Amino acid sequence: MAETSNPRPRVLYPASGPEPPFPLRMEGAVISGFGRGSKELGIPTANLPVDAALTPWIADARSGVYFGWASLALPAAHPDSASRTTETETETGTAGSASSSSSSSPFQIYPMVMSIGYNPFYKNSVRSAEVHVLHSFGADFYDATMRLLILGFVRDEKDYNGLDALVEDIRIDCDVARQSLAREAWTPAEGVVGGAKGTFDGAWLVR
Repeated sequence: MAETSNPRPRVLYPASGPEPPFPLRMEGAVISGFGRGSKELGIPTANLPVDAALTPWIADARSGVYFGWASLALPAAHPDSASRTTETETETGTAGSASSSSSSSPFQIYPMVMSIGYNPFYKNSVRSAEVHVLHSFGADFYDATMRLLILGFVRDEKDYNGLDALVEDIRIDCDVARQSLAREAWTPAEGVVGGAKGTFDGAWLVR
């Protein structure tokens, strides 16, 4: 069983941006998953349906961990929705510091890391797509529409001798995603939550 004793690079791929076959697109309504992300791992995940009819590339996709960008169309009542964020910023005089630059779109862009596969540690019998959005949300967002632009592959899925080793690897995956996406050619020109802008074309995320 795999452990994480060897150091792993925190930045993957050239600074010039994603390379074929990336980016890959995925879209769907967030569904309930296995309920383990928050309870056992302290790492909440949002699940999307694995449907080859809607996402043809996923049938042949290598099982493992990926990184990229997620956009969410949160309902107006959600504490992290674009409309509520804009109202708060207007009241406090901090407009533009937290929301995506595409103010006309209900979608907000966040960095994400995700797994596609069976999760050998839990011995799943059904293939899943579990997305960990790298943002602390004030509430759940089941049924919200999520779009993904997957920009790179991080590692193959593994089995582990214990939960601590699994959590350690997931936290490294998150670091890899954050640092790899922080570069200009990897950051959407449309802007992300937090205010960063780059040169990557992320228009599909907020169309």
